[in-house]
Amino acid sequence: MNRTFNKYIIICKYLIILLLNSVLICEEIIYDFSGKTNLENWYVVDDDVMGGRSNGKLFLEDGNVGVFTGYISLKNYGGFSSIRYDVGEYFINDNNYIIIIVKGDNKYYQIRVRSSYYDRYVYTKKVFVKDEWQEISISLESLEPFFRGNRLRRKNFNKNKICEIGFLIGNKIEENFKLKIKSISLNK
Repeated sequence: MNRTFNKYIIICKYLIILLLNSVLICEEIIYDFSGKTNLENWYVVDDDVMGGRSNGKLFLEDGNVGVFTGYISLKNYGGFSSIRYDVGEYFINDNNYIIIIVKGDNKYYQIRVRSSYYDRYVYTKKVFVKDEWQEISISLESLEPFFRGNRLRRKNFNKNKICEIGFLIGNKIEENFKLKIKSISLNK
């Protein structure tokens, strides 16, 4: 009986290792702020591109968190600030979800994905980010196509790659904002 029990324990350990490996392999990290010393390929786009007065900035905090902060102004028909990360050509493979680890300020933010540099529109999903660290899972197929704030008559995201991912705040009110980001990844 002791030999049977030992075999059972060995089989259980093996299965646990396989399960842990499959969970770890499923996640593909797009960007992790840990250990970064610069924000290469990240850039800010505010409503000043159309005359607005909002201002946002992105900086590193404590070597492991990206902080997107600023002020939204409605002057001159403004009202948004965004950060964008140039991913290059990133194939999604079999992944179905974007996973973000964030801490917000009890406000709505949009997660935004561009599938091609030639597209003028983006795919977006509005998420509420609490004032505590949380992991938010967003189905890729729930991302809706938008151009300049207007929903397009196109299918939701159904592409095989992305070239840009980012965050936007534009809640149609003047407000300060602060979004902390630890990582962005894809998962099945």
